[in-house]
Amino acid sequence: MHLPRQRPISTYGAGKSDVRVQFGALCYRIKDGKTEVLMVTSRSRRRWIVPKGWPMENKTPGQAAEIEAWEEAGVRGQAVGPSLGVYSYGKIVENGVLLPCVVMLYPVKVDSLADSWPEKHERKRRWMGRKKAARKTDDPDLAYLIRNFDPRKLRRA
Repeated sequence: MHLPRQRPISTYGAGKSDVRVQFGALCYRIKDGKTEVLMVTSRSRRRWIVPKGWPMENKTPGQAAEIEAWEEAGVRGQAVGPSLGVYSYGKIVENGVLLPCVVMLYPVKVDSLADSWPEKHERKRRWMGRKKAARKTDDPDLAYLIRNFDPRKLRRA
């Protein structure tokens, strides 16, 4: 089956507080025949999460996920295939307001990790097996997506 090529999106006229969709990166590698995922800590509560962020002008969701993977985890890699699914969480923004967010998760195959990256001093990163990563995250829907991720089943976008 041939999937249509994803087009860049426009966020013109929308403020970040109006946009409740984010794009996340499930960064992965195959080591000794086993799939590992790269988890990062959140900046505030130090929970284990995946890199994610807001839509970016003239970038596809997959490209936005790649950029977030670089900024938050120092990942050099490429989004492969369509979204793995979605999960939701509450993001605490200015003045303690809870903003409901839905994250579209994209698989990002890691080619290399940088020694220095934009948020290096704000986060930790760690390779984990899928089961361990699923246990470490507080988000049950994200845990489900991680636990059931199989890179052998990816389709090219």
